[in-house]
Amino acid sequence: MGAFEDLQAIPPRLLAGGYLARAVHGERLTLAVVEVEPGADLPDHQHDNEQFGIVIEGSAVFRVGDETRTLGRGGIWRIPSGSPHAVIGGEAGAVVIDVFSPARADWRTHARLESRPARWP
Repeated sequence: MGAFEDLQAIPPRLLAGGYLARAVHGERLTLAVVEVEPGADLPDHQHDNEQFGIVIEGSAVFRVGDETRTLGRGGIWRIPSGSPHAVIGGEAGAVVIDVFSPARADWRTHARLESRPARWP
């Protein structure tokens, strides 16, 4: 893999029902653009990866530990390693950018879907 990628050229992977991710993996981090369908429920889970993210369009309801917040465009979250969290897509769904450290090696095993245009940009 070279130094540059085009988002449209990255095949999406199905993370969970209603969650499509286009991800680039490095040695120490993963950067992903995730498309979230309206009302798509990503149930409570946790992982060893620290996670930061930002909503690019739409909205989603995030719960991190005991804190819940609806985030719209520009909303940012920080999820420490091992913290339980969950997400539900907003009324119009969302497009978010997620960054994980260390890299999400487990994402490479999710089903790769046929190429299709990315929802954003």
